[in-house]
Amino acid sequence: MAQRMPAIFFGHGNPMNAIGHNGYTEAWRRIGEQTPRPKAILAISAHWYIPATAVTANAAPRTIHDFGGFPPELSQVQYPAPGDPALASRVRQLLAPLDVKPDESWGLDHGTWSVLKHVYPAADVPVVQLGIDETKPASFHFELGSRLTPLRDEGILIAGSGNLVHNLHAYAWGRHPAAPYDWALRFEAKARELMLAGDYAPLIDYEKLGRDALLSVPTPEHYLPLLYVLGTRRDGEGLSFPVEGMDGGSISMLAVRVGNKA
Repeated sequence: MAQRMPAIFFGHGNPMNAIGHNGYTEAWRRIGEQTPRPKAILAISAHWYIPATAVTANAAPRTIHDFGGFPPELSQVQYPAPGDPALASRVRQLLAPLDVKPDESWGLDHGTWSVLKHVYPAADVPVVQLGIDETKPASFHFELGSRLTPLRDEGILIAGSGNLVHNLHAYAWGRHPAAPYDWALRFEAKARELMLAGDYAPLIDYEKLGRDALLSVPTPEHYLPLLYVLGTRRDGEGLSFPVEGMDGGSISMLAVRVGNKA
């Protein structure tokens, strides 16, 4: 049996992190060095948010530059990791009878490659992306995560990519470093407390956590990948936060690791 892999949620933040070198990217690099090498990666990115559940089934997924207004060098980045059609089939099997569409038109979006470029810079670990169904409630996504848990015992790294706090309207674009908003800090602290306690119900029904939650998660796509990762946690398993910080006042860079630390 393959060594049990962790599941990790990455706060990916600004796309410029893909070509930057800072505390966040250095922490991502260390995660790659300290994590057992996976057979493949199943990535759940905030940026494949569609009205269906789908999985990339192509053998050579393209690098998608799904952003605008950034320097040209960011759009020149390529992350030529291979795909893994067999893993795509295994995902469909685990999620059956849910209709998971095999997709050969998508690839690796920046939610995935901006982080993996630092975690596995050689792009030599196969990557499959799972699309997030925008029509389904948070509970649906947590449940899918739990159904994907067996992959961790098959050598697969489950990697969610989004941000626990993601409010672009309040983000300090291009300005001097901004102090974190009080509501962002409070919501992150509450979420950490609930995660450590294994109390997921309030995190699934996060809108009932009040104004701090509504400001921190004005739209769900960057938050939902976290629920997939939490859904894979077994009773008694450890949980840690290998990356911390608040960027631009309103983007949490928190990473959440379920399982071993190597």
